[in-house]
Amino acid sequence: MDLIEGLTKFNLTKQEATLYVQLLRAGTLTGYEAAKQTGISRSNTYTALAGLVEKGAAYVLEEGKVTRYTPVEPEEFCANKIRRLGEIKQDILQQLPTYNTTADGYITIKGEQEIVDKLRNTVAQAKERIYVSGNSRVLELLREELSQAVAKGLKVVVIGEKSFHLQGAICYSTSKQTEQIRLIADSRTVLTGDLEDAKDSSCLYSCKRNLVDLFKEALKNEIELIKLTER
Repeated sequence: MDLIEGLTKFNLTKQEATLYVQLLRAGTLTGYEAAKQTGISRSNTYTALAGLVEKGAAYVLEEGKVTRYTPVEPEEFCANKIRRLGEIKQDILQQLPTYNTTADGYITIKGEQEIVDKLRNTVAQAKERIYVSGNSRVLELLREELSQAVAKGLKVVVIGEKSFHLQGAICYSTSKQTEQIRLIADSRTVLTGDLEDAKDSSCLYSCKRNLVDLFKEALKNEIELIKLTER
C-alpha cells in the first residue's frame, strides 16, 4: 500500500499525510518551511498543520513569535488511533440493536479484502475445530488466526502445499495451483470461493447444514486421496 494512502486510513487527508511525512523527515518545521518543501499552498499548509495537531499527529512548538510544528512518533500516533477505535467500537456495540447472526441462506462475499476479513473472523470465532484448504499464499493470510486457534486448543486441519507448515496443526500436503479457498468451522459454517480476481473475487458463506456436510465430505475425500498418494 502507498504510504500516503495508508496514512489516510488513519483519518488524515492526503495533504495532512504529506505534511506528516515531511515533518518526520525534518523534525520541526514552520508553516512557511512546510509549504516550501512540499509545494502545498501556504493557506492549505496552515489548515493541514492545524488538522494534524487536532488529530493527534503533531505538536505545536512555541519559539517566540515563530510557531513550529513537530510530529508525534508514528508508533504512538497509530497506537492512539487504534486504541480510540477500540473504545468507539465498544460504545457502538453497546448501542446497536441485537440481531440473529445465523446465516439462514447463502451469502455472497465480494472483494479479496472482504473475503480475507470473513475468513479471519470465522477462524477467530471458531470454538472447536477448523478445516481449511488453500495454497500457501492464501494460508499465509490466515496464519496468525490459525496459530491462535491452535494455541486455544482447537483442532486445526490444513490442506495445502508443502511450503506451508503450522506447528500444532494437522497438515496434509498437496499441489494447490489456484487461489481457491475452502473453510469449515465447527461443522457449522462453510466459506468457499477463490481470490484470483482481487477486487472481483467472490466467495459463498453459509450455515446451511446440507452445504456444510457436502464440503466436509469433499475435504474428507481429498484427505483420503492425499493419504493414498503418499502410500
